[in-house]
Amino acid sequence: MSVGTQQVPIPWTPAPPQLVMAYSVCKGITRTAAKNFYYAFLVLPRRKREALCAVYAFMRRCDDITDDPKSTLPERRQKLDAWLDDLHRAQQGNPTDDAILLALTDAQRRYAIPAGLLDELAVGTAMDVEENESAAQASTTPGLAVQYKTFEDLRLYCYRVASVVGLVCIHVFGYRDPAAESLAERCGLAFQLTNIIRDVKEDAGMGRAYLPEEDLAKFNLSVAELLSAPDPARFRPLLALEADRAREFYQSGDELIPYIFEDSQPALWVLITIYRSLLEKIAAKQYDVFTAKVSLSTWEKLRILGKGFLKRLT
Repeated sequence: MSVGTQQVPIPWTPAPPQLVMAYSVCKGITRTAAKNFYYAFLVLPRRKREALCAVYAFMRRCDDITDDPKSTLPERRQKLDAWLDDLHRAQQGNPTDDAILLALTDAQRRYAIPAGLLDELAVGTAMDVEENESAAQASTTPGLAVQYKTFEDLRLYCYRVASVVGLVCIHVFGYRDPAAESLAERCGLAFQLTNIIRDVKEDAGMGRAYLPEEDLAKFNLSVAELLSAPDPARFRPLLALEADRAREFYQSGDELIPYIFEDSQPALWVLITIYRSLLEKIAAKQYDVFTAKVSLSTWEKLRILGKGFLKRLT
């Protein structure tokens, strides 16, 4: 058969029961692992909730690969590349039996999520592997390395792992004005800075220090202090600085809400309120994230969720 008469392969389409199963798997992953996101998803219409559960499950798989302590850094990169190749094949219409990829590609088609954004999510998690390896080689503190020299360096990482998530979310939420995009990017920065402040101790235990080197130096601090028993009072001014940056970015989140479709506004409000409340709870504890991990209680989240449901009904 000549090239000109060859039939074009028909893209494979999963059967409806397969998609139901796939979305159910993603929902289970999100309910188990997404301690904050899942509450916001509950306020969304079902289709949009399912789509964001698929996105979260994809992100979770990327994170699990890059954080796998049983694999070397080169092995983690190889596994992440293979996972991304699997995504690309599924996006091209090739059959897959991976529930996450089934749901994600369906959600991507349904809400016109740009493929480049999903790639960038994976690239962001890969930064943890690549930056950790290079920083460890240059580190003078065995077992711990500063990942980023300046806040602008950190901001690029936050963009890839959080701002891009915001851009994916608004495609699912729905928006008409392009101004929503820059606001979503800044809102993502607020969430990631909050996570970094909360997880300083946990990240140090994994050999990572996301606090910028220039900020540590500004307050005469070193990463070596994170490996022993850090004095919360010494780190308080530094963490307060990062918190002030996050608060500025949260203002963009407030501005974003009116730009997205009305059926999704309560969910975004819940998400912003949960993360902002977490930041203020850390501040109320004088930024002591070393004695115990700070988090919102289930009751605190349910109270915010209840207000979100009221906003959806009005």
